Amino acid sequence: MAVKIVTDTLSDITGDLAAQLGITVVPLYVRFGEEVYRDRVDISSEDFYRRLVNEPKLPSTTQPTPNDFAEVYRKLAQETDEILVIVVSSKLSGTYQSAMQAKEYVKDKCRIEVVDSMTVAMGEGLIVVSAVNAIKKGAGLDQAAEMVRKAHDRSHLIAYFDTLKYLAKGGRIGKAKEFLGAMLSVKQILTVRDGEMAPLTRVRSMRAGLDYLTSVVASYQNRIEGLAVEHTTNPEDADVLVERLDAIFPKARILRSIISPVIGTYSGPNAMALTILEA
Repeated sequence: MAVKIVTDTLSDITGDLAAQLGITVVPLYVRFGEEVYRDRVDISSEDFYRRLVNEPKLPSTTQPTPNDFAEVYRKLAQETDEILVIVVSSKLSGTYQSAMQAKEYVKDKCRIEVVDSMTVAMGEGLIVVSAVNAIKKGAGLDQAAEMVRKAHDRSHLIAYFDTLKYLAKGGRIGKAKEFLGAMLSVKQILTVRDGEMAPLTRVRSMRAGLDYLTSVVASYQNRIEGLAVEHTTNPEDADVLVERLDAIFPKARILRSIISPVIGTYSGPNAMALTILEA
């Protein structure tokens, strides 16, 4: 039986893509006051961002419970005897710990390998897609898991932030805290380094940000296995970037997604993320 793959909603794997590739996605949780929603299940990204911008108090987030993962493992164990679980960086969320704890609950039912992707958003998502493709080509559980463990070195997430206040208030600022004192008119571009957010550069505007992101992709020309573009409240900016990138990498192969509500809690509005999976 083929290896089944499980990930979390912070991979930004859309429902359509998950169904197409046979991936099971475990949601995290976002809370507005006493209202708790499963990420991308009980609240859409569009509804979430509307509330994020209009409500005075920032939402909070929580990782899936061990039982959430165990329920998925038990269901998949009826279809396979091997499961590969690829989750968000353990430095950004407790999701890895929940997935590992759940493994103990069902270890007698099937073999489960849990791998920390050491990244987030489509940095994680493109690794998941690459693992699916490897399994389709005949890779077994051990081979696929080892590939995922090494993949973070070739997964390059570059994120444009209109503001860092959401990241700071949410406690996920990481090494990017040195950018907090920058002028309000300066926009920040961050990356993921060693599993946490880290500063990359600063730009003056979205237009300059698009120029920078385009130049980054151009620097990897002919060395790109996968490419993804995501946004929060600014799909038009994402459209512009995709059109620009078409000259470097076919836009039909660029994965598009809206940044998930849980990630959006920290990225805020008018953010954008570009991910390159290096070949």
